[in-house]
Amino acid sequence: MAKSRITKWKWNVRKGYYPFMQQSAVRDALESAGEAIASAAGEGVEVESQSSSGRRGTPRVAVYTATPEAMLDEAQNRTLSRALDAGRG
Repeated sequence: MAKSRITKWKWNVRKGYYPFMQQSAVRDALESAGEAIASAAGEGVEVESQSSSGRRGTPRVAVYTATPEAMLDEAQNRTLSRALDAGRG
């Protein structure tokens, strides 16, 4: 019977992940994905981005319904939820 070996990974987020996430290319990719989602969802959907948020300074992008019509359309037809696939790729 073969022995199994379990390998544990230890991520050093301060030296690898956070500096990677703080690069302008990552921020630009997030913003373009947010814009693609908003354009696929239609009118009344807006994008808000922060280049450095939180204590770690990682970028964030939010896509949300800004008008009552867009909120109603999301509630009835799930247009914003379905538009999430447009941001991938």
